[in-house]
Amino acid sequence: MRHRRTAAAALTVLTLAAVGALPGPAQAAGNTLTVNVGTTVRPVTHVASGGLYAVDTGTKPPLEQLYPLRLNHLTQPPPGVQQLGNGATQPCCDGLLVAGKVTSAGAQQFLRMPDIYPNFPYRWVSWADWEAKVRTMVQARLNATGTTNIDGWELWNEPDWTWNTAAAGAFTAGWTRTHRLIRSLDTVTPIVGPSHSYYNHNWMVEFLTNARDTSTLPDVIVWHELGNDDYLNVAAHVADYRAVERSLGISPRPISINEYASPSQVDIPSVAVHYMAVFERHGIRSAERAYWYEAGTVNGLLHNNAPTASYWAYKWYGDMAGNVVQTVPGSWLDGVASYDPTRRFVNVVLGGDSGNNTVRVNGLGALGSQVRVTLSRTNTTGRATNQSAPVTVSATTYNVSNGSISVPVNGMDALAAYQLLITPASGAATWQQRYEAENATVVNANRFSSGSASNGGYVGQIDGSATARDQSFVDFLVNVPTARGYTMTIGYANGTGATATHGLAYNGSAWSTVSYPPTAAWGAFGATVNATVNLRAGYNVIRLAKGAPQLSARTGYAELDYVQLS
Repeated sequence: MRHRRTAAAALTVLTLAAVGALPGPAQAAGNTLTVNVGTTVRPVTHVASGGLYAVDTGTKPPLEQLYPLRLNHLTQPPPGVQQLGNGATQPCCDGLLVAGKVTSAGAQQFLRMPDIYPNFPYRWVSWADWEAKVRTMVQARLNATGTTNIDGWELWNEPDWTWNTAAAGAFTAGWTRTHRLIRSLDTVTPIVGPSHSYYNHNWMVEFLTNARDTSTLPDVIVWHELGNDDYLNVAAHVADYRAVERSLGISPRPISINEYASPSQVDIPSVAVHYMAVFERHGIRSAERAYWYEAGTVNGLLHNNAPTASYWAYKWYGDMAGNVVQTVPGSWLDGVASYDPTRRFVNVVLGGDSGNNTVRVNGLGALGSQVRVTLSRTNTTGRATNQSAPVTVSATTYNVSNGSISVPVNGMDALAAYQLLITPASGAATWQQRYEAENATVVNANRFSSGSASNGGYVGQIDGSATARDQSFVDFLVNVPTARGYTMTIGYANGTGATATHGLAYNGSAWSTVSYPPTAAWGAFGATVNATVNLRAGYNVIRLAKGAPQLSARTGYAELDYVQLS
């Protein structure tokens, strides 16, 4: 058993689910999900696409199945993992051993330090034992000079019930002691926590007060949302956390929900959509499906390395580009939507109600007077049954009236997920050519807004070049129709007054140099440079780097707006 609060609690959850006593998708009809394409929420970063113990070595899972998911973030066990989760007979998924695959898939990862222990709940030995383990784990990471995607030490997991206070003392004191030890060894890698099993106001106040007073604040705040109705509570939890920060004078921290969905919910496609919607709506930085069953399956999105029904909900979510736009739920009918202005695509992923319902989409004027709407759906067959492809329900042309359409979605299954893909009725793009930097994997740099930037966003502060822990680069995961040479146009700004350079590499190629002549100012876009890239058919990873392994630091500084292939 793994990451269940107790065996009895898990049994209660499953029993209640069986008799239908849990909050869940409503058995109702006649509701409307409203999508406001003109109201931007944030850049697409696929916040909810991640998992705990989601990736193993070798072909479990295959990269070909990971690429379409556009993974955002994972939590993996530390180097030297001994944890035997969920009946496993040998440890798996060491974060350093899977790092190459995770990087290729586009994700960053936390390393969960207490999974160096073989048992769960963890069996505390002594402070001398724990501190020796911490030193060994940190040193292994420092020795991995080619690994660039470790963006957090998760200092403990669910301390509200797995920390041995009788033997180890108070968790707050243990946090401070361990934080200081890590920082004495590694001054760069973020430290994340407290990773409580659920959000609790009093625990958070106690933890943050101590962390503030001891100068051991986490760089990223983490907690879990594992209850059967927790997708209803994310907004309240985020609001309460932000109020606690303000009351304690703590600057805002990114929030990661690195375990979400209960055992009875994790394989329901419509519940996954609800989590996607609330995480995007309420500013979560990253979120990861919980590890209730076998490792290396992207938490049940794959069975025997092939897609299950829920995989397709995440694949549709992975297809999103541009900006996440506003969705307004109707009762239990909810969804997440994006608008890609370069292809003029609106992508809506929805679910939660049964019967006949409606999606009202506003702000479609840029798509023309008519649009083509393709409606697809998943099955509801769970984690042990494969679904080879989504089911296409209909493909219909709609007249746009005052920028809006209303699409009936009839005969809905409350457990299934649905997609509306809305494109111009004629002249729709056949493949994505422009990739916004703010949608890409951004490592040791930051996303910003600018009115002159393509799609309104860009990546700046691409400044780090010292070590694999702080080197700065942007990885673009692109998908092209044929193997050949492509001209890659790069939108950029360079306010240094002199030519700046980045390293360019793709698919393991040797490094070449991209030069950026000076522009008028930082954050002012319109300038472009070109490079040639020889890509294989399908998915490719293109990196533009200030610093990276096997790359000598490049000169000056540049901000990235987009890359476009032609």
